[in-house]
Amino acid sequence: MDIGEKLRQLRQLKNLTQEELADRCELSKGFISQVERNLASPSIATLTDMLECLGSSLKEFFSGFDEDKTVFSGEDMFVKEDDAQLKGSITWLVPDAQKNRMEPILIEIGAGGESPLMPPHEGEEFGYVLSGSVFLITGTSKKRVKAGCSFCVHPREEHCLKNAGKTIAKVLWVSTPPSF
Repeated sequence: MDIGEKLRQLRQLKNLTQEELADRCELSKGFISQVERNLASPSIATLTDMLECLGSSLKEFFSGFDEDKTVFSGEDMFVKEDDAQLKGSITWLVPDAQKNRMEPILIEIGAGGESPLMPPHEGEEFGYVLSGSVFLITGTSKKRVKAGCSFCVHPREEHCLKNAGKTIAKVLWVSTPPSF
């Protein structure tokens, strides 16, 4: 459970700004911001006060803590077909993964296709080639990655995957933070 995100959603549901909530709780706006971004953890007493100001309680707030979904079926996944550039599809394996710290996708790249060019960013990316083969292109480097092999990059340069063969290449790709 992302406590900061849940507090932010509850605050917004009540149509309060961070400053308004801070005034009601006798806290600073900066502290509210840090809590919502999970940079600070409120004490139980402070969290109780915040929840009371938001019209909730600890019991209501944490009910559903165990209900976070952890197993996903095909019905939960989102598929985007791309016949132009990718000549295949991207499947988001975890719903709303862009809200998480990592984003797993299954990317299918058809013959002659390539993934979108990703700009440099903070974080890491991991890939495992399930079938076919791809070229991992980072800056001016081009490395072939075959089925059963993996890659890990710290994306300091533009990068993408290109299908290296004549059949569909399937790659499990995990990026942190989410980038797709």
